[in-house]
Parts: sequence; structure tokens; C-alpha cells
Amino acid sequence: MKTRRFVMLAAAVAGLPFAACAEEAAKGGPVFMHDYAKAVEAGAKEKKPVIVIFSATWCGPCQQMKKKVYPSEAVKGFHDKFIWAYLDADEAANEKPMKDFGVSGIPHIEFLGTDGKSVGKQVGASSPEDFAKKLDGLLKKGSVKGEEKGGEKK
Repeated sequence: MKTRRFVMLAAAVAGLPFAACAEEAAKGGPVFMHDYAKAVEAGAKEKKPVIVIFSATWCGPCQQMKKKVYPSEAVKGFHDKFIWAYLDADEAANEKPMKDFGVSGIPHIEFLGTDGKSVGKQVGASSPEDFAKKLDGLLKKGSVKGEEKGGEKK
């Protein structure tokens, strides 16, 4: 009996990450990459700007953004216009980009141009509408495509 219970528990635990991903996709959130270097590489290859989100499972505002803002109707129109990277601030693999961007509080969202260079950031949570305005402004400014030099567009 104990063995059967253990196997059922192990199967349930093993299925949690899959279930969480399926739930996220079902809610209409963007497709998140979880490797900084690969996200920057994808941005350059696909000629898309990159949104790098530094977060943690224990961070309430981070989880609010993940559940309510990124999948919101206001932000959905931007899902395919950016490469999205969701990086856990507690993972050692993310220490270097966190240091490079001066992350001292989360959520910390770094906006990168197609060249991988920072074009802006947001620290803290925001409403879906405010976040959508930020994304729209970045796209309209042209700096996310590495087109802006010295305050002037090429």
C-alpha cells in the first residue's frame, strides 16, 4: 500500500512542471525562454527585440505579472513582436546577466534591442495597460531594432 501511494505521489510531483507549463499556455501567456544567451541569440536571428524578466517563485508582484499582465488582452498583441525570457533570480545560471543589468529588486524587466543591448528597463509590477503602453512605446521609438544612434534614427 505504501509503495502504491509513493508511486502515485511521485507521478503527481513529476507531472507538476508539465501541468504548470500547460496551464500557462492555456491562459494565453507568451512563450518564455529560460536561457538568457539563447534568448538574445533568438532575438538577433529573428530580428526581434527581447524582454528579459528576472523573477522568482516567491515574489508576489512577479507572479502577479506572470498570471495577470503578460497573458492579458492588452499585452497579447505584443507576444509575437518580442522574444520573451523568464529567468529565475534564484538560479546560479542567471547570476551573470543579473549582475550585468544591475538587478537589485524583482520583478526587473530589461528590454533589449535586436542587437542584445539594453534600451530600457522596468523595476516593479505594473498594470496590463501600462505594460502594453511601454511595449508599444519601445516599438514605435525604433530603438528596440538597434536603429537609434545618438538620439536620432538612421
